Amino acid sequence: MAELPIVVVPVGSDDDALDACLAALETGTPAGTRVWLADDAQAGPRGYAIIERWLARTALRADYTRRQRAIGEVAHLDEILAACGSADVAVLATDARPLPGWLEQLAGCLASDGAIATATPWCNAGEAAAWPRIGEIDPMPADPARLARALAGMPRVHPELPAAVSHAVLLRGNAREKARGLDTASYGSWYAGLIDLSLRLSGLGWRNVLCESAYVARAAEGRAYEGDMDRIAARWPDWHARIAGFLMRDPLRDPRQRLAGLLENIGPPEPQSDLFAAAGDEAATSRAPTAATDAAIATGIRSPDAPES
Repeated sequence: MAELPIVVVPVGSDDDALDACLAALETGTPAGTRVWLADDAQAGPRGYAIIERWLARTALRADYTRRQRAIGEVAHLDEILAACGSADVAVLATDARPLPGWLEQLAGCLASDGAIATATPWCNAGEAAAWPRIGEIDPMPADPARLARALAGMPRVHPELPAAVSHAVLLRGNAREKARGLDTASYGSWYAGLIDLSLRLSGLGWRNVLCESAYVARAAEGRAYEGDMDRIAARWPDWHARIAGFLMRDPLRDPRQRLAGLLENIGPPEPQSDLFAAAGDEAATSRAPTAATDAAIATGIRSPDAPES
């Protein structure tokens, strides 16, 4: 089995959201997956303690880096992605909660078609990729494990999206490199930077698609910084009409209804042992350096002894 993509989590200042994200990441992601917690000087003492405690017990190959001074959301992410080179990278919002199987399904989506540059999972607050209602913010799933089982039965069609969405996205490394990464001079938010990157990728002939067998929950939609969407409109004059038309036509109605039907009729889970307990014990006693560590060293980002207060 091919190695799964690197997961990058841009650490935010909401400690409770970060704690919930890391807990979901642990239970929903295969042991040994490479994870990079990238902190643009956002986490405070409590957030750092949450990260330190999680690193000590996780079964994932995880590393944490922190800048001593913030450089901004898009600039920091562009630096992290550049350090990953041509590797495929899943960027997971710090307040997101991935369901089991999310990364394997995204990786399978990318592998299914070499023209796919970005793969976005469903989300309860996913705008164009929202489920159960397009363009709406719904509560997070009450039974994530049951929904994950329903998702496994979805056909893999991978329909087009107007752009990737910031709750979670898997980026093809060589496509991102050909597009020359994020536009750090024009945008401050990952939300707007990802829209712009998606549109540039589309212009180069790549595809931005929905991975209809993966789901990442989130409490709220992503947000653009002040002035970001004005710059999107100036560079891409048809963007607002394009996204509005997509929401009105609702081309994802059929897969949404298919998923709702699968969820309604899904049976009970098969009995299984606790795989994470043994993996967690092993990871706590033996952890190897990862690709994220090497990349962090290459860019001069380092893990601190403690965050600045």
